[in-house]
Amino acid sequence: MTKTAKVAISTSVLLWALERSGRASVVKRKFPKLSQWLRGESMPTLKQLEDLAKATYTPLGYFFLPEPPVEQLPVPYFRTINNQPMRPFSPELIDTVQMMKLRQYWMRDYLIEEGQEPLSFVNSAKLEDDPRQVARNIRNTLGLEEEWAASQRNWTEALRKLQIKMEDIGIIVVVNSIVGNNTRRKLNPTEFRGFVLIDEYAPLVFVNGADGKAAQMFTLAHELAHVWFGISAAFDLRDLQPADDETEKICNIVAAEFLVPEHKFHEVWIHVSDESEPFQLLARHFKVSELVVARRALDLGYITKEEFIEFYKDYQAKERLVTQDSEGGNFYAIQNMRVGRRFAKAVVCAVREGKLLYNDAYRLTGLYGKAFERYAEILGFGGLL
Repeated sequence: MTKTAKVAISTSVLLWALERSGRASVVKRKFPKLSQWLRGESMPTLKQLEDLAKATYTPLGYFFLPEPPVEQLPVPYFRTINNQPMRPFSPELIDTVQMMKLRQYWMRDYLIEEGQEPLSFVNSAKLEDDPRQVARNIRNTLGLEEEWAASQRNWTEALRKLQIKMEDIGIIVVVNSIVGNNTRRKLNPTEFRGFVLIDEYAPLVFVNGADGKAAQMFTLAHELAHVWFGISAAFDLRDLQPADDETEKICNIVAAEFLVPEHKFHEVWIHVSDESEPFQLLARHFKVSELVVARRALDLGYITKEEFIEFYKDYQAKERLVTQDSEGGNFYAIQNMRVGRRFAKAVVCAVREGKLLYNDAYRLTGLYGKAFERYAEILGFGGLL
């Protein structure tokens, strides 16, 4: 079939692709004949269909189906129940999960070829285990003391230390607010805060960088619990509340205990509960955000759910006023989070050793040509190309 050949497409598939993309108005301006295609008055050429697929973030093959496909995530999706109806998964979420699975598959094969043994902590806990013991095991494996965060200057430094410690034990950590490096494709934190892909060689955790920094710490801790229980999942953790699912509830308990041990919280609460800003004082002590300690106060019965929700909304409003774009700054420094420093080093090593073609490295990292070369230099690998 030539690029100029006309292609018959299903109107229902075309409508579905437009709605799925969330860019219907933009696409209509780009394709003046779209209305004719929708009415069946004319057909697009193969070249026009290829362009339409790119514009709507739709796999080209879907346009040859008689009916819209039912897309599913390759991992369970846990959603905190509220009054909003469940919407189809966005192409941004689906594409991001697929991209991370591709990276994980490659990393697994690479590590096995390098002779690495399976990671013993993956799937090492059971849901019926004491959450406090699971939290202790996580801290011990990471090489962290019970009040590890308190030794950091602030909670943002504590967040970065946690990310580094996770990478050090073999977890691929990715934080991104967009699909790859495409700034036009933003990730929606109300759809998902993160997801976990379990593998005994290359477990991967993804944090939606569009979410507030304060919530990202809890998301990471929640994901650590998933790794220990060996359960892949995506989740929205709306208001930091778990879905009505046993796994999600227990992961939240473990996450809270990992960040703010119950007995330590009791000790400090006695001294700050009568203060005007108790959460601020608790946050300073534990080096976590006020949001996390407020969530812990709810868990332990010191405040009601209504009080927490009110605090949460006020905190979010304040954070939006003062937060700068977390994806701004040096492009190559950002790649440590978007690609994952552990993963990126493995890719560059494989290229240097002749085990991976440059084109495959470009595809895995989303960095091409000089951009890949420059990032490799920053990682400490000069003169690759």
